Amino acid sequence: MGTITTSDGTEIFYKDWGPRDAQPIMFHHGWPLSADDWDNQMLFFLQAGYRVIAHDRRGHGRSSQTAAGNEMDTYAADVKALAAALDLRNAVHIGHSTGGGEVARYVARAEPGRVAKAVLIGAVPPIMVQTPDNPEGLPIEVFDGFRAGLAANRAQLFRDVPTGPFYGFNRDGATVSQGLIDNWWRQGMMGSAHAHYECIKAFSETDFTEDLKAIDVPVLVIHGTDDQIVPIHDSALKAIKLLRHGTLKTYEGLPHGLCATHPEVVNPDLLAFIRN
Repeated sequence: MGTITTSDGTEIFYKDWGPRDAQPIMFHHGWPLSADDWDNQMLFFLQAGYRVIAHDRRGHGRSSQTAAGNEMDTYAADVKALAAALDLRNAVHIGHSTGGGEVARYVARAEPGRVAKAVLIGAVPPIMVQTPDNPEGLPIEVFDGFRAGLAANRAQLFRDVPTGPFYGFNRDGATVSQGLIDNWWRQGMMGSAHAHYECIKAFSETDFTEDLKAIDVPVLVIHGTDDQIVPIHDSALKAIKLLRHGTLKTYEGLPHGLCATHPEVVNPDLLAFIRN
């Protein structure tokens, strides 16, 4: 574990496990979580011989609670700074949800030799919100509701989301894990309410269309068909058409937080993509 300090004085917390000469895999978490959301995958890939890195996005987890920079360009710049500080080369970048947007923006602009492959899991690109050019998107009122809930009672919102749609625990027959719910709440409450509030705009209104078109490395797009947070029809099914070297993998009936609910399904497919 360590921190780097970015050009604007922000401290970014990160975990860095494994041999320094092994191929690096960097994980990018979703809103409003932290690097801890990747513990299962980090242990899995560490045991497979990789160097694994995960950071807390600014305003999240143990990183600085910044007043500014809570948007995608700065998130990607923070990743660039961390990749340079750790001298990550030939890395695989794996992003979930908001982290998938961060990966798309970073990889599209990365220095040559830094990135080998990328994975977008339940990811927000191309764009979530409904616009004239994206009529299938979610109405802005959905995201206004998240903002209102966060401002009124963040602690309760951060119970309701994992208890319900994030992990699909609101579905009939779902096997509910109280540990996952509690850990989601713990991670969320570590971060900044202000950063979380602003990040809602970042993950919902940022248009990643040109980023996806610019990416020139292999990209695996993973999505659960029962994703209630980032609907598959307005994300993965569109993103795959914009990527030059994209592969789509869907999982019937799996939820948004599928890496946590079904790691035994997702992890081997990630490993196969990285090794091939």
